[in-house]
Amino acid sequence: MPRTSNEVFVASRLPKRAGVSGWVATLPSRRPHPALHGSSTADVAIIGAGFAGLSAARRISRLDPSVNVAILEAGIVGEGPAGANSGFIIDLPHEVSADDFNGESEDRFSQSVQIQRSAIALATEMAVEYGWGSDIFDPCGRYSVAISPEGDKHLTDYAARLSKMGEDHRLLSAGDIAAVTGSSAYTSGLFMPGTVIVQPAAYIRAVADGLNEPIRLYEQTPALSFERFGNGWLIKTPQGSVQAEKIILANNGHAESFGFFRGQLLHVFTYASLTEEFDPSRLGGERKWAATPALPMGTTVRRINTTGGDRILIRSRYSYNPGIKVNDAAIVRAGYLHDGKFVQRFPSLHGVGMQYRWAGAMALTRNHVPAFGEIARNVFAACGCNGLGASNSTASGIAAAELALGHESELGRVYARLAAPTALPPQPLTTIGAKLHLAYREWRAGAE
Repeated sequence: MPRTSNEVFVASRLPKRAGVSGWVATLPSRRPHPALHGSSTADVAIIGAGFAGLSAARRISRLDPSVNVAILEAGIVGEGPAGANSGFIIDLPHEVSADDFNGESEDRFSQSVQIQRSAIALATEMAVEYGWGSDIFDPCGRYSVAISPEGDKHLTDYAARLSKMGEDHRLLSAGDIAAVTGSSAYTSGLFMPGTVIVQPAAYIRAVADGLNEPIRLYEQTPALSFERFGNGWLIKTPQGSVQAEKIILANNGHAESFGFFRGQLLHVFTYASLTEEFDPSRLGGERKWAATPALPMGTTVRRINTTGGDRILIRSRYSYNPGIKVNDAAIVRAGYLHDGKFVQRFPSLHGVGMQYRWAGAMALTRNHVPAFGEIARNVFAACGCNGLGASNSTASGIAAAELALGHESELGRVYARLAAPTALPPQPLTTIGAKLHLAYREWRAGAE
């Protein structure tokens, strides 16, 4: 079939793994799906097999099981940014306006809740269908924890706003949260029962392995370029190609690598460390819980239990990396911070070391909206997670699948009302501003 246009989009860079995710390292080995060799065809090609791409494939399979889908994953499923996630599929936003909770602020809250609960609904549907256990999918809720008077005030104010919105929650005293975490460092807590906690690498693997024909997954198959070909697109990979009528771009910040959303995405990495296993008797409280910080850009903590003992996850530290990659030295520097936060919160675990350290990529927009929509004829973006990859990326994948298939839904109408990402300042102002902003927000978070 002859080409009908000179539209060509070539990847300027490919994803790179940043450290070894403890979520991946603690799982059994897995045989990847074969890479693509030779030419193939599809109705829809999905670039990226993370939360967005796999959720899009799942939604397509439910809307029209006859649609032929090819998923191209640059690496191995679960070993990319999705497997570096902290594993919170949240239903309530982390932050709300400090102003009176009404008008535009209230609308944004309701909109965020609708987006995030659509992600939980999809995940719950799969958990029931596939019979996942709590080691993969656990609807146990999350805690938000404070470690300072400022954090306490934030939780109290947030709880008041949740009451106004009719959302279920429970404030906890220092003693209450100590009974959960085993830590006397926390001064208060807020429990929100609607969040789902996942083991992100195991979850992504399970979603991928649950997909059936006519959905085909090709791992270790990066999309190098795509170009207009007849009425559709021709995607080239290292050892093959896919001719597809439509493309869903589900590669988050790497959409910019193909030339889309240039000057609109902020590439930020966050860092995590996971301890070695320890004897559960060394730490009181519950053996499994997950907590986000009371103040933005504070410290996320999870306790997980396995057959060999328990582990603690510490996630903190943010950096602006416009090249969408970090080096080992940055992971080591973040690790020093993690070690201090770990000792501060869990002194009874003195001598327990960190076994795994890694970083995960995020793509943020200046006005906190997704990089979403039809960005070229029959090319649909589900990118720009804005730091909530498990929730926002899943919802964007659902909405992109519906848009690609022409299906109308309330979620689609929510996305249709969202503004486009706003332009960032020219360089070097963006770099200077982003680094200063991150440093200021981390300083504001303080001990949190």
